[in-house]
Amino acid sequence: MKKLWFLEDIKVFGILCPHKYKAYKANNHFCQYAKQDYIYFEQDAATKVYLIENGKVKIGYYNEEGDEMVKAILSKGELFGEKAILGEEKRNEFAQSIDSKTTICPVSVTAMQDLMRNNQSFSLKVYKFLGLRFKKLERRLELLLFKDTTTRVLEFLKELGDDYGYCCPDTGDTIIKHPYTQKDIASLIGTSRPTLNTILNELKTAHKLDFNRNEIRLKWAI
Repeated sequence: MKKLWFLEDIKVFGILCPHKYKAYKANNHFCQYAKQDYIYFEQDAATKVYLIENGKVKIGYYNEEGDEMVKAILSKGELFGEKAILGEEKRNEFAQSIDSKTTICPVSVTAMQDLMRNNQSFSLKVYKFLGLRFKKLERRLELLLFKDTTTRVLEFLKELGDDYGYCCPDTGDTIIKHPYTQKDIASLIGTSRPTLNTILNELKTAHKLDFNRNEIRLKWAI
């Protein structure tokens, strides 16, 4: 299946981590965060990008009413804070660990730009990743603005199928083993956990899917 957060079927972490490059290895270290620890806040200086070795990170912001708006939930192998590469000086979002043991490799913008300047293949992979990230976030915003909750659930399940799914040869079902909780999914599609659970159970009753805590089985072609 197509991996939107992968580049050429290789995890972002494996491509971008400075520890893969001898000249940068000694100057980069891993940081550990507990659940609910913030990696950065809105308005912090944007001087680094971050790669997740283990755990999960929530990216979001607060609207004018003070409500939390979740833009993405990222897991092992993914990159965030990437707009610093494009010249962002201050963060317009927060990044928060939502796992009890999250390990992250921070990379200075200067080091990342040096790597991009000295390695054309590396640079192309970074820009390809950025394009895919922005395309996915734009798609999610369109769903939040213009689609009803059931449609948002179905579209998100299709995304999960692309990112984490594989086809069961015996049944033809798409089996999705994913890192999200129901709370995570509800936050990403802009609904409540009870509403999400109601819709999932309705789809289960209609024999369109089956699910448990760590797996979703789609019974239609995606």
